[in-house]
Amino acid sequence: MSIIFKRTKILASVGPPVDSPEMIGKMLDAGVNGFRFNFSHAKYDDVDRQIGWVREASWKRLKPVAIVQDLQGPKIRLGNLKQQLEVHTGDELALQYGIEHEGGLRIPVQYDLSEKVKIGEPVYIFDGKVKTTVTDVRDDKSVIVRVENDGVLMSRKGINLPETDFGGDILTDKDLKDIEWGSKKDIDYVALSFVQSADDILTLRQLLVSHDSTAQIIAKVETKAAIKDDELEKIVKASDGVMVARGDLAVEVGAEIVPIVQRKIIALCRKYGKLSIVATQLLASMVDSPEPTRAEASDIATAVILGSDAVMLSDETANGNYPIESIAAMKKIIMYTQEHAPVAPMKDIVPGKRSARDAISQVAVELAEKIEAVAIIAETRSGATAVNIAANRPVLPIISVTSEKRSAQQLALSYANKSFVRPDGEKAGVDLANHLKSDGFLGQDKNTSVVIVSGRKPGLTGGTDTIKVHMLE
Repeated sequence: MSIIFKRTKILASVGPPVDSPEMIGKMLDAGVNGFRFNFSHAKYDDVDRQIGWVREASWKRLKPVAIVQDLQGPKIRLGNLKQQLEVHTGDELALQYGIEHEGGLRIPVQYDLSEKVKIGEPVYIFDGKVKTTVTDVRDDKSVIVRVENDGVLMSRKGINLPETDFGGDILTDKDLKDIEWGSKKDIDYVALSFVQSADDILTLRQLLVSHDSTAQIIAKVETKAAIKDDELEKIVKASDGVMVARGDLAVEVGAEIVPIVQRKIIALCRKYGKLSIVATQLLASMVDSPEPTRAEASDIATAVILGSDAVMLSDETANGNYPIESIAAMKKIIMYTQEHAPVAPMKDIVPGKRSARDAISQVAVELAEKIEAVAIIAETRSGATAVNIAANRPVLPIISVTSEKRSAQQLALSYANKSFVRPDGEKAGVDLANHLKSDGFLGQDKNTSVVIVSGRKPGLTGGTDTIKVHMLE
């Protein structure tokens, strides 16, 4: 029997259109596996309330769900302008920290650019719609830029600085406060914005440890520095997951580069057993339309074919008119694609020698498919065993059994994973498999089998060393 389930997961952003327990429940029912809270805009009281709704809906449905805290990072924006401002080629703007706009070309910004930028560096404003070049840096915390094309500026629009080196200083005071607040909440992942190097990940990890947080780290790749070949691989290895943040990445490096970077990141995440998420404008038209475009369907299908663990909805659910329809459309595309276009096997992604743990995971997947097992059972405390099996992109469900609630929630975003919380024990996987069979989840056919991947010492992190076949009656 073929179990019908979604292998590539859906991460959805929370915003005003879904700000109720009823809508959170509908999102879960439509196919959401994780909820993203954007701390560029989120207020603590709102997020606290919404996390409660998510956990209650998750508990009622017996469906572990991941919660992602997305830090703002040094997302530099214009300040408030008195009115929409037209600018023209050759104009000189003064971007100045700590001022109010009086109507002219001296424009407030929310970050002291004078500490970071250098003369000759490009500054892109309003998602790259207005291109400028730095011509002077002054002591009054202003940066003078020359406008390279006609355009319009509006309040609080973003600024991108692709050539500017932030020198590891990407955690703002706001981020530090948000991290401290989040460490006391039921948060599974912290997404770090505008990562430039693996050192940024290590800095955040030390902060999380100091706050006794068990959240894992997702590196958002959206800068030119992060996609350098030698640095990108280090970032993947240092993080627990990587998000291809295609919006700012396209502005920083050029839209033509993004598809290649996306492929490279997904492959590296599979190689090192890390979570991969493709984000930004996957269904942008559905902010205002109830149906996706053909290009959007193709974009999602490409992410599925490449083997992304998850795809993310941003404005579609946080600000759009059709949040539930967007989730349903994304799920429909995922389901059709996975049944008609297989993901490349691991040996094609990572040829040559592999670690013992990786080899065990690969053999377990091949064995399960050859004997036509109905599922792969992963006994795991930290979730690492399940993630390594998922890196092989099996067509079978991975049933993860763990004693840690946090691990079960984090695995909700991992490819093909369905997680359950059970006490550690020598028969944890067998007992769960038998229970799922009796409940009908593993089908009604007699004499079917599952492949169980475990360790001889249950609950020992990193101790996976055993593969066995269990027959279900």
